[in-house]
Amino acid sequence: MAASRTHALTFKIIAECKTTKARVGKINLPHYHVDTPVFMPVGTQGTLKGLVPEQLVDLDCKIMLGNTYHLGHRPGPELLEKAGGLHKFMNWDRCLLTDSGGFQMVSLLKLAEIKEEGVKFQSPHDGSEMMLTPEKSIEIQNSIGADIMMQLDDVVHSSTTGTRVEEAMHRTIRWVDRCLAANKHPEKQCLFPIVQGGLDPDLRKKCAEELIRRDVDGYAIGGLSGGEEKSHFWRMVTLSTDILPKDKPRYLMGVGFALDLVVCVALGCDMFDCVFPTRTARFGTALVPGGQINLKNKMFAQDFRPIDENCNCSTCRDYTRAYLHTIVTNEAVASSLVTVHNVAYQLNLMTSMQKSIVDNRFPEFIQNFFEEMCPEGDFPEWAVEALKSVNVRLTE
Repeated sequence: MAASRTHALTFKIIAECKTTKARVGKINLPHYHVDTPVFMPVGTQGTLKGLVPEQLVDLDCKIMLGNTYHLGHRPGPELLEKAGGLHKFMNWDRCLLTDSGGFQMVSLLKLAEIKEEGVKFQSPHDGSEMMLTPEKSIEIQNSIGADIMMQLDDVVHSSTTGTRVEEAMHRTIRWVDRCLAANKHPEKQCLFPIVQGGLDPDLRKKCAEELIRRDVDGYAIGGLSGGEEKSHFWRMVTLSTDILPKDKPRYLMGVGFALDLVVCVALGCDMFDCVFPTRTARFGTALVPGGQINLKNKMFAQDFRPIDENCNCSTCRDYTRAYLHTIVTNEAVASSLVTVHNVAYQLNLMTSMQKSIVDNRFPEFIQNFFEEMCPEGDFPEWAVEALKSVNVRLTE
């Protein structure tokens, strides 16, 4: 009789929305616990640009991302091994999730050659070549020490059609088995397979049904949020969550706009990540309940209010829009200050959704959110249709 596997992740559903597919859960991982639905800030090179780990702890951020491809180049797995993993190297004692490097097949496509063995990259930093195989991806992620690792998947742009999409989907399934076999630390590092299939519902369905046969702790939905029409996007999301097991977390990769987060929580997703809130902060844009404000705008030159009067982050407590207007894009500290607020906004949004689901008023939350985001009632048609599919009607 086979010995039972030790799981690095446990997931417990705390509450479920009685109207939509939304749920609140708790993920327990080796380094910390994570309440879902959760937004995970992206720290590509082992740091959230402009912030130190203590600031993330102050914001009660419980999990962040690292990028396997970039960390594999610098500082490299050998140094990470010597440092005792990325947690110790960057002084972060909470959870880490690493992508697999697969996304660089899209973002660095001109520098990549994709074969069954793996992906050969030319470094954008120094021109050196790197062969990223499923085994090499897991080797780097084992060195990083991430609590949650992603399989290396064959990623194609969401606009791709035809045989290439099917080829990528089947290769992703083959590669997940190589990734699982390569994981040296399954007892402390879990691995998520990634549902691929482009915008083809039959391929998505086939991929999801095949992946749930594996003994894994959670699943990711990939290959979306790449510029495809939102009417296609939401249908691929809800198709995936209909198939993926209810008792395991579902991670929708690369999604971070507030409106998208609310809709996709309603469609049954638990985990999200995106560079948007941190990247847009560096350009002087702050996220607010009604959308976003560009602090470079002259209208804020004598505005002595905080970015958001209902936000308790250190930026909103201590600084005004007028001050931030003066320094954005001119002083490096401005990027840090706006980033603190934008991360706080994302985390507070997720906490608010958690509470509304527990209190059985998530449909009301959705209605209030959209009325504040779109005060003229010009709700995006795709969102109206997506929410209607889970019994929430924004318009009568």
